[in-house]
Amino acid sequence: MSVIIAAVGGQGALLAARVLARYALLKGNAVKVSEVHGMSQRGGSVVTHVRFGDVVHSPVIEHGTADALVGFELLEAARHAPSVRSGGLLIANTHRILPLPVLTGSVKYPNNLEATLSALPLQCLFLDAHRHAEALGQIRTVNTLLLGVLARHISTELELWAEALRQSVSSDTIRINLTAFNSGWSLFDTSNIIEHNISREKAQP
Repeated sequence: MSVIIAAVGGQGALLAARVLARYALLKGNAVKVSEVHGMSQRGGSVVTHVRFGDVVHSPVIEHGTADALVGFELLEAARHAPSVRSGGLLIANTHRILPLPVLTGSVKYPNNLEATLSALPLQCLFLDAHRHAEALGQIRTVNTLLLGVLARHISTELELWAEALRQSVSSDTIRINLTAFNSGWSLFDTSNIIEHNISREKAQP
């Protein structure tokens, strides 16, 4: 299984990757993680590759071969969508974090990104993870909430994920992180992907 987590610095992508890797280890898989921090402290892109299975030779996911992409921000999801294989899963937070060139007015934030992504041969799920995290009272749990969405679509082992979280976060934050993870887990079921694909196919000429 090859998963890319793409985010903006400060969104907690590295913690999400750590939990995913811990889950894979608890399953008895071999795991390799590759992190590209970039200018994360300045709000730049943060991309993490997580690969796990019986045997994993390289930590880097080749272009167009990822099984799943979790975009913590919509533009980051669009930027890395070409890395996902045909039929792969794309989970995108629709919340926008404007990069510096957009803030300075030198470029415009792209329009219709959801429609553009939906036209790709991918299984797409969109949600405003920030809104859901705010409803839980802790905006910083966007990462574990999105991880819960991913987990629901690649496994059925909820308790194993909970244990991975317990081993990855501090004792004073485990409760809210588990709540956020469970919220993401329950937001979608696998029928949502099927319905999305059917509606997209019907819309095509």
